[in-house]
Amino acid sequence: MIACFDVQYDDHGATAACVGIERWDDAAACERRVVRVADVEAYVPGAFYRRELPCIEAVMRELSGRVDVAVIDGYVWLDDAGRHGLGAHLYDALRQSTPVVGVAKTAFRGVETMSIARPVLRAGSAQPLYVTAAGVDVDDAARHIESMHGEHRIPTILKQVDRLARGLDHA
Repeated sequence: MIACFDVQYDDHGATAACVGIERWDDAAACERRVVRVADVEAYVPGAFYRRELPCIEAVMRELSGRVDVAVIDGYVWLDDAGRHGLGAHLYDALRQSTPVVGVAKTAFRGVETMSIARPVLRAGSAQPLYVTAAGVDVDDAARHIESMHGEHRIPTILKQVDRLARGLDHA
């Protein structure tokens, strides 16, 4: 299963969501899970993973299927020197046995020149998604994200997991 994760925070904790698909171009989920996490770390600049990673791990434990690839909302790597983003921390937590693909909606300074990041333009959008990956070739990961179902910049399944985490859809 390709498991797509997102987390939404509020004053009382976080909601972690996962939408799973069997193939990259699937329009419908094979699995949907939501977990409420009461105790979340405070946001610390440069250590975002400490806040988000436990939430992703919590919803991942609720999945019935095996995760073949994890897709996160964010970056795997933060620079060409291998500085870890959320996705790299997840990859390490998974003992580097499950590939992780990061899909970031916004650029950070220098990402356009990073050899480990690929801009992906979907549906004629002028604003790219930025794809990074661990455990899978970044060019293959970018092609997979480009091939995902949907007629807009954000693939259908990634919109679904965002809405699920925000409580706009139900599992």
